[in-house]
Amino acid sequence: MAWTQALATAVKDEKMRVDEDERTYTIKDGFPKAQHHYLVLPKPVQARGISSLTRDDCPLVQHMTRRGEELVERLTEKDPKLKFRIGFHAIPSMAHLHLHVISQEFDSEKLKNKKHWNSFTTDFFMEADEVVEGLKKDGRFSIDKRHYEELLKQDLTCPCCKTVGSNLPKMREHYRRCFSSGRH
Repeated sequence: MAWTQALATAVKDEKMRVDEDERTYTIKDGFPKAQHHYLVLPKPVQARGISSLTRDDCPLVQHMTRRGEELVERLTEKDPKLKFRIGFHAIPSMAHLHLHVISQEFDSEKLKNKKHWNSFTTDFFMEADEVVEGLKKDGRFSIDKRHYEELLKQDLTCPCCKTVGSNLPKMREHYRRCFSSGRH
């Protein structure tokens, strides 16, 4: 099986599964880019991205988002300092529809390159609420593939203060200071 199909297998793995309900699975990300990185997938697992969603999918995306928010509530009860974002990649690397629930400290050895950084710190990461609003307004969610691919190539930039970094280790160190000072 291709790695792009791995989420269909991951939802069956008891060690990966964090939660589930009648409509969704919540699993640990197999290659977390932060200390807390989870994925919410619909049941059944669907091989499609956000650009294939329609207005009819709003209830599903809203339910997936609620499940992510419930997880965030549980995690922040334990550690109130945690900050999270919930959303989708404009152009997902995995074939199956999935919503990211990711803490914002980006402290992970799996965050290895500019593409990883930019996929969570630029508009390539689309807030779940934006996706729902786009679906409600336009009936579909159109993706300008060239635009979003360019976002992955742009300079490393601190999402807190917009400082541009020369390499990922220096950006991560800068961001760690910026983030811990409460500038997020």
